[in-house]
This record gives sequence, structure tokens and C-alpha cells, in this order.
Amino acid sequence: MKNKSDKIIFFDTTLRDGEQSPGATMNMQEKFRIAGQLAKMKVDVIEAGFPVASAGDFDCVKNIADNIRGVQIAGLARANKNDIDTAWNALKNGENPRIHTFLATSDIHLQHKLKMNRDQVLELAVASVKHAAGYTSNVEFSAEDATRSDLDFVCKVFTAVIDAGATTLNFPDTTGYAMPDEFGAQISYLMNNIPNIHKAVLSVHCHNDLGLAVANSLAAIKAGARQVETTINGIGERAGNTAMEEIVMGLKTRSDVHKVVTDIVTEQLHPTSRMVSTITGMMVQPNKAIVGANAFAHESGIHQDGILKERTTYEIMNPCDVGLTAGSLVLGKHSGRHALKDRIATLGHEPLTDDELQKVFTRFKALADVKKDIFDEDIEAILMDIVFAIPETYKLISLGAMSGNKAMPVTGVKLSIDGVEREGAAIGVGPIDAAFKTIAQITNTTSKLLYFAVSSITGGTDAQGEVMVRLQQDDKIIMGQGADPDIITAAAKAYINGLNRAAYMKNKHKK
Repeated sequence: MKNKSDKIIFFDTTLRDGEQSPGATMNMQEKFRIAGQLAKMKVDVIEAGFPVASAGDFDCVKNIADNIRGVQIAGLARANKNDIDTAWNALKNGENPRIHTFLATSDIHLQHKLKMNRDQVLELAVASVKHAAGYTSNVEFSAEDATRSDLDFVCKVFTAVIDAGATTLNFPDTTGYAMPDEFGAQISYLMNNIPNIHKAVLSVHCHNDLGLAVANSLAAIKAGARQVETTINGIGERAGNTAMEEIVMGLKTRSDVHKVVTDIVTEQLHPTSRMVSTITGMMVQPNKAIVGANAFAHESGIHQDGILKERTTYEIMNPCDVGLTAGSLVLGKHSGRHALKDRIATLGHEPLTDDELQKVFTRFKALADVKKDIFDEDIEAILMDIVFAIPETYKLISLGAMSGNKAMPVTGVKLSIDGVEREGAAIGVGPIDAAFKTIAQITNTTSKLLYFAVSSITGGTDAQGEVMVRLQQDDKIIMGQGADPDIITAAAKAYINGLNRAAYMKNKHKK
């Protein structure tokens, strides 16, 4: 049996660092859903946000801290009294809440950003940790840009903040600069040169600018780090963060190498990945490790033959271990309300109200008339569209399109705008472009389309198409998503969803 020092603490920052991905802003309801799913997956710490950043962020962190149990809730704070006070006010009703404060230690940051010398940084770090420790014994200190810092100075700062009350020390590769062997050596140096390191947990937070976040995190664990900071699907600023699902399955699959344990419920990895992807509008690439659509797909005849004879010939992981099941195809147009209700519960969702269930069932039946078989992903799409939808300023009533290689692409759209019906039509490069132009005209909006992606939710020619868009409206970047068996309709729904998100954010800001 492994002892306590073999336990890897998973610190998930999907709701904080992950949300800093362009367009990945989530509302309070969406953040709460993800936090609940992370708790179900048994992560150890959820970094719920940066409370001082905005009133909305404060409310989201407070809502999660007040209501989610069985997991530590953390809030980020710069190394100053106001940030720390604000973080504590958001966290104080949580179960073992954590204040996570940070200050840069690299000479690059000291000279160009902080305009401080090392002695001043050391003094501020100690003072900030002491202030945080006055609220809670669960204090984490991060040395921003640690991998480009002088290691002896980092050791000096870490030694001092442990004495000041820090119980977790985070050594982040803020810019994704480190190489795995170099990063592992840095962790070993810290473990051997911080005299009071036994009083704290050493943590790592890696960015993926060079595609090495997971490799660096595994190297750090090998060298003695016992907390790893991750995001679902590896989302985050720039190229993203360490992907939780890859670290978890790396440790599980190669337990012979790492010899550590985690509390993560691996069967929740795929459902959580899907939830985060759907809420943020950030699609998972098909060849993404662990949770990508092709992660367990085998097209080569030689591979297929081997899999049929013995799964382990070409699969080092069991799909069931990450939450993928071969038996997800269970519903069709003859399925009843009870079967649908049972399937929703099996997917891990909270029970629906009678009204919500009726709306979902009606949409389910309509979809079942169009396509023969209903997959779990189809049900998830319906739930997102009905149960978890944001308030609709704009609602699609009907859409008609004409196109072809010899015809001028024209799309007509009818919308309800705050209950008032309006319609129009436009010519475009293609029917989707025409639909977007029409919607912009009807809604009198000037959003700029930055990103457009389409995929099939499931297999088959009758599969629902899923469209994700990224829009820029004024200084905001918003994601939108839509699903429908008709891809032009799915695209229109995605565009309208983005506009609704923009309107929701604007109205909330006014309040």
C-alpha cells in the first residue's frame, strides 16, 4: 500500500487559468456545473477563479465555495492585502478553503514588470503569506516565472514563505520555457536545497507553449513534486496548460514507472472533457490523447485484426477506464420518457424538473424522427440547448437556404427578438455565410467571425452536426455553439448562441 507521500494532489484550474483562453468565458451556472463535475471526479483542489478580477468572478468563486463540498476551493490573489482580503471573503464559507497568492521571482519580471529588487520581493512575499495565513492554514504561494528565475533565490523565497505559513509551494513554468530533463533537475534542486521543504507540498504548474506541459509535469512528479496543476482538455492561456486527463492516465498506465497514487475517478474523464468542451465552445481535436474522438479508433486492418484477437495488442488503456462505453447506443424513436430519464441520470446529470424533462423529451422525439439512433452525445446536445441554455434575446424560428454550384447562395431567416418576430434574407459566398449575414442584419449587430469549426457529434450520415464559432463584439470575444442534423441550421444556432451570450454578458454588466 502506498503511503501519504505517494499521493499526487490534483489542483484543477480550468475555471481560472482555463477560462483565460480567448472566448472561453463562462457564466456562474456553467462554472458551477463544471465545479460539481470536478468534485464528482474527486479532484483535490478546484481553483474557482480570481475573486478580485471582477464582481462576477467574486460571485462565481463564492457560489462554488458556499455550495460545493468534498473538495478544497481555492481563489487566486496577487501578493497584496486587498487581493487576499477579497479572496478570503469569497472563500470563507468553503470546506478547507485555500488562498493562492503569487509574486514573480525572475529578474525579467522584477526589472520590467514589478520594478522591484530581490529584497523587496522577498519582503512582500513573506508579508502576503503571513496575511493570508491569518485567515487560513491552507495557503499556497506561487513564484511566477520560476523556471527563468535564479534557483537559489527561489529557494530563499520558498524557505521564508514556509516559515510565514505557506503549506503549498508552486513552481510554475509560466511561459512554457522548460525542457523535461531541465525541469526535473530544477525540482530536485528545490527538494534538496529548501531546509524546511518537509513542512510543505511542492507543486508545479506548466504551460504548453512548446508542447511539453505534460512531459514537464511528469518529470516533476518523478523528481518529488506532489501537487500538479492542470486543466481539463489542457485549455488555458496561449497554447494551454497541462492536460489533467493525460497526467492521470499517464500515472495510471505507467504506475510501474511513477509508483504514485491519485484519488481521481478516471471513468469521469471523458464526460468531464465533453462538458468543458461544450460549455466553453472549445472543440477537442480528434487525435487528442485520452479524450479525442480518435483516441481509441483503429482503422488499420492489421490493428483491427489485433484488437479483435486481443485488445491489449494495440490498446494500452481500456476505453471504459476513461468513461467510454461501447453500449452507449440505447435509444431510438420508440424509447419512452422513462428510458430517457434513466439515460440522463446515467450520464451523471442531476434530475430534471417535470417541465425540463418534457421539453427534452419533445426535442428527443423530434430528433429521433430525423435520425434512427440517438447517442449519448445527442442527448448531451439537447440538454445544453434546453436545460442549460442562457436567456435567449434572439431565438431562431425558421431558416431556409438555396445553394449549389450553379445557383446563387441565398438564406432566409426568421428570428424572435425579445418576443418580436423579424425576418430577412441575404446572399453570401455559401449558405452559411448568407445565414450569418442575414442574422447580423436582422439583429443589427456587427460581430466579427474569428473562428468557425464544424464536426459530427456521432457517426453516420444522419448524425447531428455541431458548429462552434468565435465572435468578436466590441472588445469581447465570445464563443457560440449549435447542433442540428442540418449543418446550416446548426451554424445559424451557433451564431445566435454567440449573440445571446454577448447580450447576456452586456445585460449582466448593466446590473
